[in-house]
Amino acid sequence: MQLITNEKVYTDNSREVDKDSIFVISKQNAEFLEDAKRNGCKNFIEAKNLKKELDLSSIKIIGITGTNGKTTTAAAIYSILLDLGYKVALQGTRGFFINDEKIEDYTLTTPVQLRNFAHIIKAIENGCQFFVMEVSSHAIEQKRIEGLDFELKVLTNITRDHLDYHKTIQEYINVKNSFISDESKKLINKDDLKAKFNTKNALTYGLENPATYKVSAYSFTNGTNVMFSKIDKMYSFTSNLMGIFNIYNILAAVASVDMVTDNSLDEICEAVENFAGVSGRMEIICSDPLVIVDFAHTPDGMKEVFESFNHKDIITVFGAGGDRDKKKRPLMGKVASNYAKKIIVTSDNPRFEDPDLIIEDICKGIKDKDKLTVEVNRKEAIKKAIESGKKNPNNVVLILGKGDEPYQIIYDKKLPLSDKEEVLKHI
Repeated sequence: MQLITNEKVYTDNSREVDKDSIFVISKQNAEFLEDAKRNGCKNFIEAKNLKKELDLSSIKIIGITGTNGKTTTAAAIYSILLDLGYKVALQGTRGFFINDEKIEDYTLTTPVQLRNFAHIIKAIENGCQFFVMEVSSHAIEQKRIEGLDFELKVLTNITRDHLDYHKTIQEYINVKNSFISDESKKLINKDDLKAKFNTKNALTYGLENPATYKVSAYSFTNGTNVMFSKIDKMYSFTSNLMGIFNIYNILAAVASVDMVTDNSLDEICEAVENFAGVSGRMEIICSDPLVIVDFAHTPDGMKEVFESFNHKDIITVFGAGGDRDKKKRPLMGKVASNYAKKIIVTSDNPRFEDPDLIIEDICKGIKDKDKLTVEVNRKEAIKKAIESGKKNPNNVVLILGKGDEPYQIIYDKKLPLSDKEEVLKHI
């Protein structure tokens, strides 16, 4: 990766250097420092010191971390700010956007340091006042965000995920909490009891516990309608997004924009109506039968989706990724068993694991085998779910795990497969 600015060339690749370039040293490439020297590099800088070389003072960086809700919350902040007339960049799971234009496609949720800085510089060159970014636990632990000064840090929640990398749930919790341990401006989900944060410059939001931004009432009639208070004044917003977890996501976005702009909360709430949601996140593909595609791939994420449809007969399709946390698989099966009328367990991204063995792990958590169907072919599994969904108007088909991913990873190959496109074939 190269960043060229102010007539200087910065690179984090030891093979790209020459005597005039500057090698940016990070946790990821420190072992290649000697290679850079052998390739003629004379100038070096640690990633954490890049901010001293680059003028980022004209832009406010908003970082969102959490197990669930990062993508939707970041996209909602981005949408609201754009609606209020600001120029904004968004970086995350769905790609890199500037002022409603997609600049780059899928990448890591949070890139390595130099790409972060390159994106921010590009946003500044395009007149952006805000840079909204998702911050993954991997990025925190690997110091990919080192050297960035955040105007606001947001924590959506902490549940089980990425234990193939972090090894224990406590290690994962500690990594997430390290992001909110400083004295910078913060917004914290008060209902998440795992959140341990520095209270200085921290505001909170929630539905259950006392918070700065506290939901007092909500309904799901003709969309989602929410009443909330900030200290002693009441406000409201309306959204087409479904589910209690999206109340959290949108409230976090509303509070974030309130904390970083001078706009009134009434103006901010009005802008919520124009946010249509994120592709593959609680996305309604069809209303008859009701079919929804969502990215939920953890026990807690699935539970949140299921609880949004307690009034429906749930038919669900899901699997689990290979070469990832194996212990969550029976937990996913158990959650599905607690809520769904019909469960179709299938393949997700098996990678280098046998998909049949992954499915076996999931099925260990499903006690009532009468509601269970195993169909390793994901396309066939979706077809069967749609056919079942058509039989009763009270059915809802929930296809979980991949969201808007346009592929399935088998071994190291990405083979075309879109849950949404498969649904559209059969309705």
